[in-house]
Amino acid sequence: MSDLKHGMRGGRRFGGARPTMKDVATRAGVALKTVSRVVNGEPGVTPATATRVMDAIDDLGFRRNESARLLRTGRTAALGFIGDDLAEPDTAALCRGIEDVARDHGMLLFTGSTDADLDREQRLAESLTARRVDGLIIKPAPGGQSYLAAEIEAGTTTVCVLRPPTGIEADTVLADERGAAQVAVAHLVAHGHRRIGLVSGDMSQYRSRQLLEGYRQAMAEAGLMIEDAWAGMAPERLADSPVTAVFCGGREHTGRVLRVLATTGQSERIAVVGFGDFGLADYLRPGLTVVSYNPAEVGRMAAELLFRRIDGDDAPPARVAVPVRLVARGSGEIPATPRVSAL
Repeated sequence: MSDLKHGMRGGRRFGGARPTMKDVATRAGVALKTVSRVVNGEPGVTPATATRVMDAIDDLGFRRNESARLLRTGRTAALGFIGDDLAEPDTAALCRGIEDVARDHGMLLFTGSTDADLDREQRLAESLTARRVDGLIIKPAPGGQSYLAAEIEAGTTTVCVLRPPTGIEADTVLADERGAAQVAVAHLVAHGHRRIGLVSGDMSQYRSRQLLEGYRQAMAEAGLMIEDAWAGMAPERLADSPVTAVFCGGREHTGRVLRVLATTGQSERIAVVGFGDFGLADYLRPGLTVVSYNPAEVGRMAAELLFRRIDGDDAPPARVAVPVRLVARGSGEIPATPRVSAL
């Protein structure tokens, strides 16, 4: 029987009819169940047979009927990621890490930005759960995530990233921010610095608190005292401060510090370690020493944890910290020289 009689031309259906799994099975010369196993990623199919089935799928232009799959499995093959700003480099890389794992599992990823606004986060989460996504990964906004309690109770798998949630218990994947401050301070101490400042953000925020705790712990372990003005100091006060080194809690703070040092002619007198790497950091003079983590790895770990939960892992909620590493480029290796406060 010709392809025309089957409604086929060049291996693909025309006239609006869509190829079915039965068509794929016929083309590949295998049982219908074998095609189902290949399409759904189930075991029990040899590599050679799977290749033959995939070739038939390509030839016919077969697409899985997701509506039927939802009715059969109760899953939508979709995840949601909610971050504060998807254009921010770390969040964008984190999102990509999630997407890579989702794609490996045959899942589609929906995303949304909150601008760190809790009401917007809640609306996005409710919109995604209303569409029955199989799981949520959220970078929590300040204020609390208790609104998710009912959704989690109803079975929506949820993982938080970079900030722990408040008001709910959920798996969380974090950067080791306390460890970052400890590594930075220890590095500066090793280069002779004893008066070390911390430039960070609002101390009501999780990251700033973690950095402050790590900073204080590392200074104490080195037997160094901390002046109140050094912990959470403003970059604009550097010129009037006796500190010989500073650890910056984020890219924004690093940029402000570098501008102040450049305008006051102290770029080669005060050592700087930043938290978070960025392009061209190695082209500065001196190159910028940073403590950094891999945000894409945070995304991958969060997604893998999410899929383990979807597959039935019912262990208590876990808190995982992604390690940091120090990249020495020159600014953090400037040796300590005595400074006299202008005050």
